[in-house]
Amino acid sequence: MLKINKKTEYALMALKIMGEKEEDSIITVREICDALKTPFDTTAKVMQAMNHHGIVKSIQGLRGGYTLHKNLSDITFMEITKIAEDIKEDNFCQSNKGLCNLHSTCNIITPIDRLNSKVMAFLGQISLEELFFENDQWVDLEGEAGKPNLKEMLGIK
Repeated sequence: MLKINKKTEYALMALKIMGEKEEDSIITVREICDALKTPFDTTAKVMQAMNHHGIVKSIQGLRGGYTLHKNLSDITFMEITKIAEDIKEDNFCQSNKGLCNLHSTCNIITPIDRLNSKVMAFLGQISLEELFFENDQWVDLEGEAGKPNLKEMLGIK
């Protein structure tokens, strides 16, 4: 099961609200927090990070807030995860605190790296538009015509 951290969850929730609004609509962090019942400080930090990376655009002034700067079809789930969680490394064994304390004796580094690489590639192909607004059956295990083949993507024979 995929675990989504709170910052990623708040980013996705905010972007879904923004994607449901009319194009160029402005929404404040307070409006997002009130609608979603998310904590203001964390949501504000996530919005600032997305602004810094060009996902949303900050509008200054009395009627300021945020607007989508990039189309949801051009934003991937993995991109938002990396922005929200400030992930700089794709190494599963590496975190912001350094290498796992079992790294020197671990016997599954290669299989875990392989799995991580395949999952990251898969999540890097899913746009937020697909995630939020398309039919839940967009992926087919066997690769039905016009749908990504999940087995192929994950290297399953």
